[in-house]
Amino acid sequence: MEMQMEFIRKLPTPQELKQEFPVDESIRKLKAERDRQIKDIFEGRDNRLLLVIGPCSADREDAVLDYMYRLAGLQEKVKDRIFIIPRVYTNKPRTKGTGYKGMLHQPNPHKEEDMLAGIIAIREMHTRVARETGFTCAEEMLYPENHRYLSDLLSYVAIGARSVEDQLHRIVASGIGIPAGMKNPTGGDISVMMNAITAAQSPQKFVYRGWEVRTNGNPHAHAILRGYVDKFNHSMPNYHYEDLRGLLDLYEETGLANPSVLVDCNHSNSGKQYLEQIRIAKDVMYSCHVNPDIRTMVKGLMIESYLLDGCQKPEDSEYGLSITDPCLGWEKSEQLVLDLAEAVEL
Repeated sequence: MEMQMEFIRKLPTPQELKQEFPVDESIRKLKAERDRQIKDIFEGRDNRLLLVIGPCSADREDAVLDYMYRLAGLQEKVKDRIFIIPRVYTNKPRTKGTGYKGMLHQPNPHKEEDMLAGIIAIREMHTRVARETGFTCAEEMLYPENHRYLSDLLSYVAIGARSVEDQLHRIVASGIGIPAGMKNPTGGDISVMMNAITAAQSPQKFVYRGWEVRTNGNPHAHAILRGYVDKFNHSMPNYHYEDLRGLLDLYEETGLANPSVLVDCNHSNSGKQYLEQIRIAKDVMYSCHVNPDIRTMVKGLMIESYLLDGCQKPEDSEYGLSITDPCLGWEKSEQLVLDLAEAVEL
């Protein structure tokens, strides 16, 4: 039977898009310097806490830039203790494959999907964030084939709970040149996450975008604990002291490079009760306080935060309010970051 796909139009390659929408030398230098500092944190030469923070989904450029300007001012206040990597997620996994899939698909969430407009919109937004606020950001690598559209602008990628067991995600992560966080799967099997880290840290040879490619492995691939869902569909956390202690033991058994974890304070760790992120973040910092080995392994936290508390439906249009998962509003986010800075032990 003939394949049932309609080929709509050929999109520009990442190289073509980068030529049409180039970054200047100042952004290249900014990314190189931020990449160096982030790697120093993962390698233990810098004891600042990494904070991957920002909207659940980067849905509109004006509100995202507003948030990033505020975040830049906050970064200046805590720069001696916290290194912020803004979360600018422009493609969203959907459990059922339907609904809003992010700016990549819909640069305007109130209009039809338009992938060409989407790849241009996300590149231009990331460029504006870097140029205007001095941040290079984090994305979820939902589509490994699309990573190179933004590879000269990103400083961090996460591999999601639904993608972490996929071969292509793992092996592409082995060659991206920036830290890649591997989330535990939705079912909670930590061995799946550890296998993903091993694959990403290993040299690989594979087919990518029509090329036979080889990688040297990514020594900064690491764990993200995001909680899980049990067989009764109940959210179960995995950020507690015992969970961190168990992960530390697994790292010692596997001998992986730069044993590191970021704790995702939302998703199944909070049961998507976004206000719980405040308590969870402080709980993790307390675990770090009582066990220096855990503090060495815990490199940072992930927090979902936007201008306003909560969320709205995608068809609504309140400025700065998440259209996917609920987020901490700005005032609570700012106070949390200041409190975390006080808790960081250098």
